[in-house]
Amino acid sequence: MEKLELTDNALQVLERRYLRRNSEGIVIEDPTEMFERVARFIAEADRNYGATQPDVDATADRFLEMMTTLKFLPNSPTLMNAGREKGQLSACFVLPVGDSMEEIFETNKHSALIHKSGGGTGFSFSRLRARNSIVASTSGIASGPVSFMRVFDASTDAVKQGGTRRGANMGVLRIDHPDIIEFIRCKENHGEITNFNISVGVTDQFMEALESDSEYPLIDPRTKKIYEIDDKQSFMKASTVWDLIIDHAWNNGEPGVVFLDRMDRLNPTSPTERIEATNPCGEQPLPPYDSCNLGSINLGLFVTDDTTPSVDWGSLEKTVTTAVHFLDNVIDRNHYPIIQIKEQTLKNRRIGLGVMGWADMLVKLGLPYNSEKAFSLASEITLFVQRVGREASSELVRTRGKFPSWDGSVYRLDNLAMRNATITTVAPTGTISIIAGCSSGIEPYFSLVYERNVMDGTRLLEKNELFAGALEAEVSFADSLWDEIASERSIADMDQIPESIRKLFVTAVDISPEDHIRMQAAFQEGSDSSVSKTINFAEDASIADVKAAFELAYKSGCKGITVYRDRSRPDQVLNTVSIQTIVEPEIDKTKIEVAKHSVIARPALLSGFTEKIKTGFGNLYVTVNLKDGLPFEVFAQIGKSGYSTMADTEAICRLISLSLRSSVPVSKVISQIRGIGGSVPVFSSGGRVASIPDAIAQVLSRHFGTDKSSENRPIASEKDICPECGAAMIFDSGCYLCYDCAYSSC
Repeated sequence: MEKLELTDNALQVLERRYLRRNSEGIVIEDPTEMFERVARFIAEADRNYGATQPDVDATADRFLEMMTTLKFLPNSPTLMNAGREKGQLSACFVLPVGDSMEEIFETNKHSALIHKSGGGTGFSFSRLRARNSIVASTSGIASGPVSFMRVFDASTDAVKQGGTRRGANMGVLRIDHPDIIEFIRCKENHGEITNFNISVGVTDQFMEALESDSEYPLIDPRTKKIYEIDDKQSFMKASTVWDLIIDHAWNNGEPGVVFLDRMDRLNPTSPTERIEATNPCGEQPLPPYDSCNLGSINLGLFVTDDTTPSVDWGSLEKTVTTAVHFLDNVIDRNHYPIIQIKEQTLKNRRIGLGVMGWADMLVKLGLPYNSEKAFSLASEITLFVQRVGREASSELVRTRGKFPSWDGSVYRLDNLAMRNATITTVAPTGTISIIAGCSSGIEPYFSLVYERNVMDGTRLLEKNELFAGALEAEVSFADSLWDEIASERSIADMDQIPESIRKLFVTAVDISPEDHIRMQAAFQEGSDSSVSKTINFAEDASIADVKAAFELAYKSGCKGITVYRDRSRPDQVLNTVSIQTIVEPEIDKTKIEVAKHSVIARPALLSGFTEKIKTGFGNLYVTVNLKDGLPFEVFAQIGKSGYSTMADTEAICRLISLSLRSSVPVSKVISQIRGIGGSVPVFSSGGRVASIPDAIAQVLSRHFGTDKSSENRPIASEKDICPECGAAMIFDSGCYLCYDCAYSSC
């Protein structure tokens, strides 16, 4: 086995989240031992099909080599849990939501069990009767799908407080549901339904009505007939609903859309099974109770090291074949959270083999991300992986048999023996790409220089190695150039950098939405499932620009679309050096940084404000008194929490007040206590509250966030900051991702 080479960041991520610990919380395995644990455990599935011990050992060695060379990594639950007590190895699940109180809360229970085990869930709420419909059994009226989304959201909040992996959901509602307008608008308040991504399920009938500028009918989920209000059938103008979707997507990125009929039509088990929802990031359309095991190939490692680099097709073929074997074994070695999921998963045996390191491969081949050759290669790569993957799945049939629902699948029509109903997908790879040290999924580079926390609290610039190598080979420059690059997300206008490098090392903001969609469509060609990809827009993009992108996604054969317009959310995520400033116009912040060196006496009379914030010990009431418009002292009261907690809270506030009265900048105070972890973290409407000090910092940040004058950069808003480690995050393939600790919102 070759020596395992990992970046410092990868090592920290593995230690934080993946490596085994004893009962005292001490890490008791190293990364090589982790990969050995996973390889040996997954290889044991071969015994089910007659393999001898030497056969199993040989399989384990192939799996281990594939992972330790970082050519392939499975999804995080497999790395975390294979060979351990929890044993839940899947990331993706879809659960049905039936139209009765019993069915709704049974699904809510199942969702909680999945989140507890480390998985994410997708739901279609389209079966639920419309708001204000009559409930015959009680003679009452229905509250509608959105009300139950809020119930599921609150349940996710409660469950995730006790786990290490955040619960994530996808909520889908058909566009012909009577409550579609309420659904589109349900996340206008950014503090609501925070544990859900939402997507509108768009039908072909709707798109035809949009094309002809006509109306389409709303359908009663119970009767399957046109919905009636006061004995009058309900129709809506397609363009009106479409424009509302576009307006909200432009405003804050949600909802996305999934093209339901296209997903259903291209589902290999159609028409026996119907697709009604996807997993949280949209790349896995699944029937009810189905799951999928994911893994990704690191494309950047399949480029020949020749004078004229090219794709190493032979090595790629070998890895695809081994990866299919690995993922099929995962299905047998998995511990499923509920029996219905086990039965459905074993029936279809879906796997999701995807890719990461795409941007790295393109750079090594000298192809700009937004070039015609890149689009062409994307299609060639994904069709190659699909073809080889299907061949590998067919080969497994010889010793293992076809997946049980094969008779009801499209493969029967072509007489193609398959072990797995699906082979390929393109999933987000934020965390495992950090471990592999490669670019994420099929996304372009977000930035070429990242700012990263280290253990002593200082921050270092982490450079893209390919970019640094190309730049240092051609340019002689001072370190100040790195600071300039770090402060921007693009080098397109930096004339001091050679044009050839600027054209090759494009970032997400350099690429037009049309080219983002073309890349997604190219990878969709070889994806049995779907593609997780963010379509980026500049801050000044118009609503018409977003509308054109949505319509291009449909015309290009995509199965869905998620957009993100820069700075369109209050939780804007940036991790370059220049982070978003909080604006509080009524406070003269220029005064906040005035340096004085004595403790200012307290006047007899001060005024201020009190804000309530939820903590793990109860509601905390934080009072901030002002002098000359500046924070001068802080008091906090927390009830029924014990004398020790109250004493600690008082001590924290006394020290904060002393600092403020000594003219220590409030930004310095915030930076010292923001993100301090505690034993009982909670999630409030404003985000994660890790502890009482963190709660006080959040209150101060909301009202007095400002520049650190010595560094000339703003502090981040509370949602910019990773709730686990306090670093800044980025928006990647529909998820917020921290590059310091690998926290993901999905």
